[in-house]
Amino acid sequence: MSVLRNTSVHRKKMKFFIWACTAIFAVLVVRLSYLMIVEGDYYSAKATQLHERERNIKASRGLILDRNGVVLAGNVSVCTISVIHNQITDSDRVVEVLSKELGISPDSVRKSVEKYTSIERIKSNVDKETGDRIRAYDLDGVKVDEDYKRYYPYEELASKVLGFTGADNQGIIGLEVKYDEYLQGEPGQILTMTDARGIEFSLAGERRDEPEAGDNLVTTLDINIQAYATQLAYQAMESKEAESVSIIVMNPKNGEIYAMASVPEFNPNKPFSLPEEQNNLTGEARQDALNQMWRNGCVNDTYEPGSTFKVITGAAGLEEGVVTRETGFSCPGYIIVEDRKIKCHKVGGHGSLTFEGATMSSCNPSYINVGLRLGIEKFYDYFEKFGLFRKTGIDLPGEAGTIMHKEENMGLVELACVAFGQSFQITPIQLLTTISSIINGGTRITPHFGNYIADASGMATQQLVFPEISGIVSEETSRTMREMLEKVVSEGGGSNGKVEGFSVGGKTATSQTLPRGTGRYISSFVGFAPAEDPQVIAIAIVTNPKGLYYGGLVAAPIIRQLYENILPYLGIAGN
Repeated sequence: MSVLRNTSVHRKKMKFFIWACTAIFAVLVVRLSYLMIVEGDYYSAKATQLHERERNIKASRGLILDRNGVVLAGNVSVCTISVIHNQITDSDRVVEVLSKELGISPDSVRKSVEKYTSIERIKSNVDKETGDRIRAYDLDGVKVDEDYKRYYPYEELASKVLGFTGADNQGIIGLEVKYDEYLQGEPGQILTMTDARGIEFSLAGERRDEPEAGDNLVTTLDINIQAYATQLAYQAMESKEAESVSIIVMNPKNGEIYAMASVPEFNPNKPFSLPEEQNNLTGEARQDALNQMWRNGCVNDTYEPGSTFKVITGAAGLEEGVVTRETGFSCPGYIIVEDRKIKCHKVGGHGSLTFEGATMSSCNPSYINVGLRLGIEKFYDYFEKFGLFRKTGIDLPGEAGTIMHKEENMGLVELACVAFGQSFQITPIQLLTTISSIINGGTRITPHFGNYIADASGMATQQLVFPEISGIVSEETSRTMREMLEKVVSEGGGSNGKVEGFSVGGKTATSQTLPRGTGRYISSFVGFAPAEDPQVIAIAIVTNPKGLYYGGLVAAPIIRQLYENILPYLGIAGN
């Protein structure tokens, strides 16, 4: 009985064991089936990732073109040279070849070759000819990948507008960074299969995810106008031994900028090359020098505008009704405001004159009277209405704002100085934009370079639109200012801006730089044409000219020469 009982128990245990094994096997089969069928793709992809090596392919950056389709910023084919440690079979040969072909010290190359990483970049932006030579050596573990480098065919021309790109082809300054989201494109990848040691499977080949080129930016710039404006700026800087010269040419009706030169410019193909006299700078001093070299004085810097600001004071006075063209003034050569004696540029004074005459002769006491009649509160109201407390919104980075007294800190003396363009600072682009808004019928426009975004075929994909604000001044005030400013050029102090066969309106300025009494001046002239229906407006600013420094003698002739060439080119009809 004992034997039978033990046998029965044994059989039950065996049945339970078999049943348990069967159940476990069934669970394993179900789980394995689930992993293979349901999640097979997921785990297959994970396994592939563990054995794939990635190398990025830069996208071709979109072109920057002028308004006529001329390429201002393009690309050239270059190569990136990299090494993969685990795939190198002859490290001495790799060091020898790369050192010779790339001009890098053998020690430096060896450090990269011996670095145990998935991939180590040796050098980028290598010219294609050198890359092809390295590829021909067929060295194990050496990768030569196609790449792109930004290229500016006109070198210094419009460099402070265009900007430049970094090693990874991203925008650094100028339009390159402002429109980077359109220009940069989508990078691609080269994927290679390797074993656990990182050695490539010879039969697996490469899988490529091709990059997507960036979109093109078509600008409002005109390469011919830009070239001539830059030429005039350099000529003025050389002849007057000036520190810098800035010229902006714009359409006052819509804010399209045809040219912006701020010389000296730099070569964006070599953006980190300083002038010879600064080559020995290092560290922070070197970076400061580079930042200064890249600065666009038309947008990033402020200055005291001087008498060109009288256009704004005059428009406010007319709009408010505190003055008309025929309003009479008396100028003995100075005016006393509180305890301050403020002189006119004409020592003996202008005597009796109308407001129109005061504008033609740029009489400081007369314009101070206009400012005083407006009063501090009302003057600030117009400052705000004209948009002077706001940035213009130009599509360039780093625009500076107006530097002005706080209203509660402004007294009559400060008001008097501001009325004729001193004791505050604005940017050249702000001044030109505000004057444009006054002479174009009263619409505050946004200065800009962006015209539209286009695909690789040149087809427009997005029109760029910029804000406008109407009602800055009345049409009557606008017309009166145009007519008075035309007389400034035809009969007054801006006569050196006169262009034969064309009606030109404008205003000169001569302002001292801070601190006063250093003998440093800024000469400037704003001119527009045709005076009765402005289609182009320009400003020339000459900083610290040597010798004669009056705006009418230094800056006005620059705009005259500019207009003599570009007015016919733009198809603007003469008288």
